[in-house]
Amino acid sequence: MNKDSSDLFGELFAPAKPTMSRTVPVLVPMPAPKPYSYAVPEGMAVEPGSVVQVPLGPRQVIGVVWDGGDEGGVDPKKLRPISHVFDCPPLTKEMRDFIDWVAAYTLSPPGLVARMALRAPAAFDPEPMVEGLRFVGGAPERLTPARVRVMETAKDGLSWTRSGLAHAAGVSLSVVDGLISQGIFETVFLPPPPVVARPDPDYVASRLEGPQREAADEILTEVHKGQFSVSLIDGVTGSGKTEVYFEAIAETLKRGKQVLILLPEIALTASFLERFQDRFGAKPAEWHSDLAPRMREKVWRQAVTGEVRVVAGARSALFLPFEDLGLIIVDEEHDPAYKQEDRVYYNARDMAVVRGRIGDFPVVLVSATPSVESQVNGQSGRYSTIHLPTRYGDAALPDLHLIDMRRHAPERGGFLSPLLIRAIGKTVEKGEQSLLFLNRRGYAPLTLCRVCGHRFQCPQCSSWLVEHRFRGQIQCHQCGYAERTPEACPECGTLDHLVACGPGVERIAEEVERHFPDARTIVLSSDIMGGVKRLRLELDAIAKGEADIVIGTQLVAKGHNFPLMTLVGIVDADLGLANGDPRAAERTFQLLSQVTGRAGRTGLKSHGLLQTYQPQHPVMQAIVSGDAGAFYEREISERERAVLPPFGRLASIIVSAETRQDAETHARGMRSAAPQVQGIAVLGPAEAPLALVRGRHRFRLLVHGKRNSDMQGFLRAMLAQAPKERGSVHVQLDIDPQSFL
Repeated sequence: MNKDSSDLFGELFAPAKPTMSRTVPVLVPMPAPKPYSYAVPEGMAVEPGSVVQVPLGPRQVIGVVWDGGDEGGVDPKKLRPISHVFDCPPLTKEMRDFIDWVAAYTLSPPGLVARMALRAPAAFDPEPMVEGLRFVGGAPERLTPARVRVMETAKDGLSWTRSGLAHAAGVSLSVVDGLISQGIFETVFLPPPPVVARPDPDYVASRLEGPQREAADEILTEVHKGQFSVSLIDGVTGSGKTEVYFEAIAETLKRGKQVLILLPEIALTASFLERFQDRFGAKPAEWHSDLAPRMREKVWRQAVTGEVRVVAGARSALFLPFEDLGLIIVDEEHDPAYKQEDRVYYNARDMAVVRGRIGDFPVVLVSATPSVESQVNGQSGRYSTIHLPTRYGDAALPDLHLIDMRRHAPERGGFLSPLLIRAIGKTVEKGEQSLLFLNRRGYAPLTLCRVCGHRFQCPQCSSWLVEHRFRGQIQCHQCGYAERTPEACPECGTLDHLVACGPGVERIAEEVERHFPDARTIVLSSDIMGGVKRLRLELDAIAKGEADIVIGTQLVAKGHNFPLMTLVGIVDADLGLANGDPRAAERTFQLLSQVTGRAGRTGLKSHGLLQTYQPQHPVMQAIVSGDAGAFYEREISERERAVLPPFGRLASIIVSAETRQDAETHARGMRSAAPQVQGIAVLGPAEAPLALVRGRHRFRLLVHGKRNSDMQGFLRAMLAQAPKERGSVHVQLDIDPQSFL
């Protein structure tokens, strides 16, 4: 065959190239400043929000057709085509507007924000049908009692799964298989089952009374309007806040809308899921990082199709693309866990309010110790505030007292005051539970050599290695570096002269066991062996009264209900005040109030004892007096005087690099590039309090502006004029920072 005829043969039998009809912008999950243009093949139907697969370099990636329509002036033939359109509902206009808003506010690439809404790629195509069985009649060769039960169960003509039928009839799978082989059943295909049953808003009648009923009526007034509003439920611990917002959920479900409940530690709050089931007859779908990948896919798919009506999740659930979201609840709205500090820095509480405004539906914030920002918004009328000043069922709040550690010092080598030890003993004798709170994991925060003074520090971070005696390790809580606890000092070689300095929860447990050897003790910490599953079991055991003394970190402050808990002891009430965080007083007040609120929730007489070296500190006085109003008034006044949030605006810039010089040079270059704008000042650069993390040197700049400052515009101008990131240099922006490390 000659060359010409060969070319002709190839042309005749080569696959036809698809004709390109138009171009569309596609947002891909990468840090690009805007969508890329792609061609739409002839016959392919896409619209804004369609989830597609597109070529990006040598890879195929997931993307979303974005707003902007046909891009005029671009020849579709010169663009790469969309490869595939997934068979799932497109992201709604509300969701696309929300992604754009978050990207613009946080100065993040919109593709990275969109990626948070596309975290379950396997869910983009419909779930496969499930193979099932249907009874068609006839008689088997041999009729046994087990086979009779199966046939009786299935004779109504409904379709069953193989395992479901065996379970319902109380037989083994082999009995069902025997009937299938004899033609008694035919194979049918069933739609995949829902991840959870549909909640019934009328499953249990409301049992609210007095202030709770009045609060629920106020919330329902906003829900009935069916438009954007923000309500703040400010109620003491145990006041029935959850039952109040359950009424708002019930009303939203009756209106045919979906509901999102945000919780700071959903993976640990099994008790909340049970309370929800008791009220609505079914649990909500869960969404958090510990969810199995297959279940995440199911929840994502059924949220976007509307099958799932209620989702309870961590902050990332805010980016689930619901079909018709009608209410967001943000429980424990003050909790720092709502702040994401990775890739896209955002506060889920604030973004929940934004999502409610864009979608024009109500948002409910809930807390026993609201954030100063929410308090100010309530006072100014932006939010409607609903107060619940008393506990449900007239249960009394615990009696709180300070233990002045200067007057009632612990015994040598101990950390518990004799007054606290005596109170624990009395509580154990009565068959009730005590909780000791210390927000410090491990055995001791620092290990040093008594001979040469060597301190064990992380080789990659500017932080001490924390001893974990239960595991025989010293570990960095910044990067996770760990090594076996040494027997000798690596500096001077001396044996048996290493000393643990300061207490962690493991060390407090050791001291408790020395004083109360017969008491049942449980230690609760996020690094407990066994992970979330073990923690849930431990929390369940405590709720059932299977422990006498509980020693825990801030995990114990997450809204748990321990019926027999009548004593709470704060081991180091001053711990949160010992840093330069402008929110230190607020955080300490919130955390200690939440922890002491674990006591006496079922009406038993309860007490809270706070060990402190600063008994006259305003935070300590506010907690023991129960005068939260005075504390907030003072804190708000100080914030206003210093023009700090919510009366001013802050943005943090972290410059990191593999060498200290590169980080400092780039940070100084950014400072020099800052425009001169009245009302906005740049502070720094200075070494970050954690100057070295994971081997990277860090410098900080803090941008401070007035409340009406165009912070985003200022930062965009600053970044445009600043030196470009080169080599190992990386710049991270955080609008409205919560951490100052």
